[in-house]
Amino acid sequence: MAAVDSFYLLYREIARSCNCYLEALALVGAWYTARKSITVVCDFYSLVRLHFVPRLVRRADLVKQYGRWAVVSGAAEGIGKAYAEELASRGLSVMLISRDLEPLQAVAKGIEDAYAVETAVIAADFHSGREIYGPIREALRDKDVGILVNNVSVSYPCPQYFAQVPEDTLWDIINVNIAAASLLVHIVLPGMVARKKGAIVTISSGSCCKPTPHLAAFSASKAYLDHLSRALQYEYASKGIFVQSLIPFCVASGTTAHRSFLHRCSWLVPSPRVYAHHAVSTLGISKRTTGYWSHSIQFLFAQYMPEWLWVWGANLLHRSLCTEA
Repeated sequence: MAAVDSFYLLYREIARSCNCYLEALALVGAWYTARKSITVVCDFYSLVRLHFVPRLVRRADLVKQYGRWAVVSGAAEGIGKAYAEELASRGLSVMLISRDLEPLQAVAKGIEDAYAVETAVIAADFHSGREIYGPIREALRDKDVGILVNNVSVSYPCPQYFAQVPEDTLWDIINVNIAAASLLVHIVLPGMVARKKGAIVTISSGSCCKPTPHLAAFSASKAYLDHLSRALQYEYASKGIFVQSLIPFCVASGTTAHRSFLHRCSWLVPSPRVYAHHAVSTLGISKRTTGYWSHSIQFLFAQYMPEWLWVWGANLLHRSLCTEA
């Protein structure tokens, strides 16, 4: 009988202790749920404030806010061309930089005819190395450069293992994706600091969110651009310079035109013109954004998903793209 009473008392003590642990775990769970709920609400508010509210109010005067001239690299096609046209529609004169002169001149003439702004072109092959930056520096010397858009970029011809990527492509990724943005920023920053105003927009990629297999060098170079922009914002915000890291996901440029299953989702994969229209509206508001509302939703999923799931999805997508290509 005494043994039975002792077991009953022990059971009561254990149950009382478990109740304390359960209450503690319940408090932790409630705190975690509340924290995640607040985060989701804040993310939704940021999405609305960034991508929808600016379209309901009067557009900012970018010339007054930053300066008369915008410089856009990789401006002959795709996002660069669309971004230059959008800035010209806001009244900025644009200087277009790309490798091939004839397409560049055609884009410049189209902008002049459509928006009645001054344009200038610089034919520069960013694959070549340091010697191209002297002429660019001279061309920009007397310009009131208010906005620099770093868009020029090199990617893989298709997703592939790192050892299969040609050595020339790796050098191009370094010279174009990393060196070009760094040196162009280095050229225009002193003038912006002297005028105490300016904006630098560097276009990265959604592939920089997490390590992306089969795009290893490309995603790493885009991660560099993202980190560079964020660091420069901390360095130069107090000097009147706004530095923005744009992290677009898939945009229906010429390189994605053959990807039919993506092309059908226009709300998910916008045209360069639609993307640029949305992205420019975030200038001066968000220092790190995807630039487009559905891309921001994709970015939130990418932030919260585990790395193994990102890698699995990337491998699945890349296999599909290689098959279609």
